[in-house]
Amino acid sequence: MAELVVRTAGESHGPAVIAFIEGLPAGLPVDPARIDADLARRQGGYGRGGRQQIEKDHAEILAGVRHGKTLPGPVVLVVRNRDVRLEECPELSRPRPGHADLSGALAYLEPDMRNILERASARETAGRVAAGALAKMLLAEFGVDVVAWVSRIGEAVAAEAPADAAEIRRRRDASDVYCPDAAATAAMKAAIDAAGAAGDTLGGVIDCVAWGVPPGLGSHTQWTRKLDGRIAQAVMSIQAVKGVEIGLGYGAAKRPGSRVHDPIGYDAARRETSTLGFVRPTNLAGGIEGGMSNGQPIVVSAAMKPIATLKRPLPSINLKTKAAEEASYERSDVCAVPAASVVVEAVVAAELAAALVEKFGGDSLGQTRAAYEAWRRAALGL
Repeated sequence: MAELVVRTAGESHGPAVIAFIEGLPAGLPVDPARIDADLARRQGGYGRGGRQQIEKDHAEILAGVRHGKTLPGPVVLVVRNRDVRLEECPELSRPRPGHADLSGALAYLEPDMRNILERASARETAGRVAAGALAKMLLAEFGVDVVAWVSRIGEAVAAEAPADAAEIRRRRDASDVYCPDAAATAAMKAAIDAAGAAGDTLGGVIDCVAWGVPPGLGSHTQWTRKLDGRIAQAVMSIQAVKGVEIGLGYGAAKRPGSRVHDPIGYDAARRETSTLGFVRPTNLAGGIEGGMSNGQPIVVSAAMKPIATLKRPLPSINLKTKAAEEASYERSDVCAVPAASVVVEAVVAAELAAALVEKFGGDSLGQTRAAYEAWRRAALGL
């Protein structure tokens, strides 16, 4: 079974963050500008801290690409850090509530929690965003478009987003908080300003939709292969994400079955779309049933907690003396929900690309496309 795997390496203040992507079909066109555009979006967003004024992220292709196309073998991307001071960074002995500091110290028997936080830092997501950009290039070859945006920051909530991916992207990219609702953007910025003035932080909600996903990605045969579980794990793994919903999510627990499940119809005029002609009046399942994509848009929502590093530190202890002290303070953001939306988009795309490669295989893009077209013809004949 073909497998697409993404790995990252690097520390927050080390020389670089590295992404290692294995399993992309050879011959995939690679546009470095699109990788850098996603990296720039990850660095942006209202409420970010001073680190983003230092770093100007750029993905250097170290291996796996020649003449603008992937080679057989892994792709290695390097995002170099400007703020390189890993050896000089001070020891951390006062764990910050909400971070990996204390749990990591106990797990690794590490008294200097600097050795934990440097890898636990969200700086690691630069690698996942770079890898996700490649995944989106592969998905685009098969008509799949993944878009994520901010729908809530604190108590400021956006109106329902447009149904069109291009319109969402246009409105989102015009917003300082990556929200397609202009009125909500103003309210979100005001909320961030108020939190910053109070020495506090804010979290929010990120929505992500993938259009054009063919049915049958994932599998019902093993729990490890269920697409909704894989997407949920990928999104939950993002720093500060504490909840993930697919489709109606928690709302499904409040309704009777007649108001939860999506009726099935057939429209021959839509045979050439990703639905293969099978249509639904609703998409409460979020495009996944039985652990497999069903041809409808895949809808994911992620809840991000407020950044745990506060300018007004919470009570903590000194790990060496066990005496009560305030938590350490590391340079941080007031709100990183807009940046996290870029990461959500990246990891959802990476998981969908992995499921696509798993289903259709192929050492080269041409072989993957041929297998995809053969499957479509067979599916249309059912």
